[in-house]
Amino acid sequence: MALPRPPDWLVYSAVLGVLLIGSLKGRENANAPPAPPPPDETEGALLGPVTPFDPAVTVTTPDIPFQPASGTAFSVSREGRWVTARHVVEGCRRPAILVGGGRALAADVRLAPRADIAVLLTQGGPEPLAVASVQPLRAGQRAFHPGYPQARPGEVTSRLLGRETLKVRGRGERDEPVLAWAEVGRTRGLGGTLAGLSGAPVLDRQGRAVGVTIAESPRRGRIYTTSPDTFGPAVRGLQRADEPLTGRAVTIDNYGLVADDLRRDLRVAQVVCLSA
Repeated sequence: MALPRPPDWLVYSAVLGVLLIGSLKGRENANAPPAPPPPDETEGALLGPVTPFDPAVTVTTPDIPFQPASGTAFSVSREGRWVTARHVVEGCRRPAILVGGGRALAADVRLAPRADIAVLLTQGGPEPLAVASVQPLRAGQRAFHPGYPQARPGEVTSRLLGRETLKVRGRGERDEPVLAWAEVGRTRGLGGTLAGLSGAPVLDRQGRAVGVTIAESPRRGRIYTTSPDTFGPAVRGLQRADEPLTGRAVTIDNYGLVADDLRRDLRVAQVVCLSA
C-alpha cells in the first residue's frame, strides 16, 4: 500500500527550513563577547573641600626628647628627593635611608610647616614614583600602602572613608586636615600595630602617590593619611617636568608583588635615625 503524498506546502516548508539552517550555520559570528563583570569598587562621589564640620580626631604628643624610631620614605626624584612623615624624623640629628647590605644613606631634612610631611635630601636617588598631588579622590576608592610596618617589609590596602581633622596637642600642636581610610587587607601574617608604616606612599590603582601615610587607629580599623590640601604644596617642585616616571597598575591580587618590587628598587625605603 503506497503512502499518501505529503502536501506541496509541507515539502516546500521542509526544504526552506533546511536551507535556512544551513545558511545560519555558515554565517560569520562577529558578535561582541559578553561584557565583563563590574570592577570590585564602591567608589562614590568626589571628595569635597575641607570644611569646619569635618569629624575630628585628637592626638596628644608627649613633650619628651626625641625617641629614635623607624619609618618609611619614597623617592620622588632621581636627584635625591624623598618624602616621609614629619614625626618619623622630627628631632632626629642623623636621619638616613637604609639601602641594604648594612649600609645607610645620610639625609638632610626639610619639614613642612603645618603638615605631617618631611622631605629628605640625599646625594642622588632611585627611580621616583609618579606623584598625583591634584588627583581628584572619591569616597570608597581603594589605596595601597607599601612600606615597613614593625620595621619589616609589609603592605596594607584600604578604602577611603572621607575627610577628618587631626588635632595634634602637645609638641608640634596644630590642626591638620587628613583623610581617613578603612583598612581592608594587609600582608599575610602581619598582625598588630602598623608602626613603621608612617611615611609610606598612598598609591592609587595606577601606582601613583596621592598622599603620605601618617597614623593608624587600630581599634577603629582606620588609617590616616595626608590630604591633597597639604600633600600638594609639600611636593610641589620636587619633580622636574622631564622626570622619567613609570607606574604600574595595582590591584588586590598583585599589590604584594608590586610592593616587593618597589622596596627592591629602593623606590620605597626604610628610614632610620642613626645614633650620634
